[in-house]
Amino acid sequence: MLPPHLSSLVIHHEEGTSIAEIVLNRPQRLNALSRVLLSEIVEACDWVNSRHDLKVVVLRGEGRAFCAGFDLDDFSQQAEGVSPRETADLGRLAAEALTEVRPITIAAVHGHCVGGGVVLAASCDLRIAAEGTIFSIPEVDLGIPLAWGGIPRLVREIGPALTKELVLTCRPFDAAEAKELRFLNRVVPADTLIEVAHTLAAELAAKPGFALRTTKQQVNAVTEEMIGTRRNANDADTLVVAFADPESRAISRAYLAQRKR
Repeated sequence: MLPPHLSSLVIHHEEGTSIAEIVLNRPQRLNALSRVLLSEIVEACDWVNSRHDLKVVVLRGEGRAFCAGFDLDDFSQQAEGVSPRETADLGRLAAEALTEVRPITIAAVHGHCVGGGVVLAASCDLRIAAEGTIFSIPEVDLGIPLAWGGIPRLVREIGPALTKELVLTCRPFDAAEAKELRFLNRVVPADTLIEVAHTLAAELAAKPGFALRTTKQQVNAVTEEMIGTRRNANDADTLVVAFADPESRAISRAYLAQRKR
């Protein structure tokens, strides 16, 4: 059975197959990461881990974009009985759940991939993007640091200098550049993205599950020793401070006002 009560995710899985698809399903918000969506990613990963028949999971977004980053409107409204730190930590928990999930994960990215969406893609084992996909990490312009373990993940993939450049300048970069930076495994025509992702998933799913899992575990263990993400549990604290910092709040308001013009 699929996990119950998912309102912002869709999970596709046919019984007897070893491939599942997790779809970010808030197309009206360009799949912006709300508190509910982040919590459901963790729930979906728990379900995936309970299915020992699954070998590969494809993560993609519904509609015009993969993910527009964290939902500012949603995060600005504090849930009753939930501490600000708990809310700020949801993205890290979702990213770690994707990283640690048992099957191989493939991110199929299209449209826009922004901020927290970049972190989710970086949390997957393999990444394929459609031609024309635009990546951006606007957190600094919003007056907040890139959190959720995004910094160590980017440093591992593209190195410290380029991580600093892209995070500090907030400049957009396209799929071709992301491939050149080795953030992506493949760039494909937009109308073939899902087909290519599922073809790769089927190719991997035909291989022995033990070898797939062991390879993933070994690579993850090496990268964790090189540049670990476990030490970033305090990312939530930096976000809470940034949300309360007067300069950061003023910059965030100015940025949002400019975007709405």
